[in-house]
Amino acid sequence: MDVTLTDIFVSEVIGTALLLLLGAGVVANVILPRTKGFNGGWLLINFGWGLAVFVGVFAAWKSGAHLNPAVTLGLVANNPGGDFVEGVPIDAASIATYLGAELLGAFIGAILAWAAYKQHFDEPADPATKLAVFSTGPAIRSYGWNFLTEVLGTFVLVYIVIQFGNTPHEMGPLAVALLVVGIGASLGGPTGYAINPARDLGPRIAHAILPIPGKGSSDWGYAWVPVVGPIVGGVLAGLLAAAVA
Repeated sequence: MDVTLTDIFVSEVIGTALLLLLGAGVVANVILPRTKGFNGGWLLINFGWGLAVFVGVFAAWKSGAHLNPAVTLGLVANNPGGDFVEGVPIDAASIATYLGAELLGAFIGAILAWAAYKQHFDEPADPATKLAVFSTGPAIRSYGWNFLTEVLGTFVLVYIVIQFGNTPHEMGPLAVALLVVGIGASLGGPTGYAINPARDLGPRIAHAILPIPGKGSSDWGYAWVPVVGPIVGGVLAGLLAAAVA
């Protein structure tokens, strides 16, 4: 089957939008006022995000289901002369297509999650709580250590995703979903584990423009951490996977 850049773009937009609809949705369900899942806890968020990845990967099968610029750039670092999927070589045009689609999809998914929880966003709540539905923030703000946490979490994600491709197994998207649950449970505490630049930046932009009562700042001073940290972690993972292959 021939796959075009248009196919790649549509696939990644849909997959990443579903990822954020369900991922931001589980956060909203746990932390916003008067929801059925209020105070459901950290593990509910972890599993919700894992299952959001599960759905997104199935939805974006045609493009290889990157859903994440750190994965895209990690694959570039791992095999710069190869193909993303059969018939789609790694080059400037395909890289830009993946990155643009992932960011747009995350933005759309965040808006859909807001629409699903519109009445709860309208309830009085701390501005940081409303922002936390859209984007990550540190438990203890220390840019250097927060950056390192995002590098480490994304390194684990991308390195193991690449190894999934090298190791025959029958788990499919469930393997990636469980990997995300594990990263969240183990390394998510310090920063909320963005491990995906689009997942954080697209929804943060949505937060900035949506008419959310009492929403406060979008915390742009921190926004570079969940973008640059995952990119560094993804590229390092791709390089190491290539070195030990």
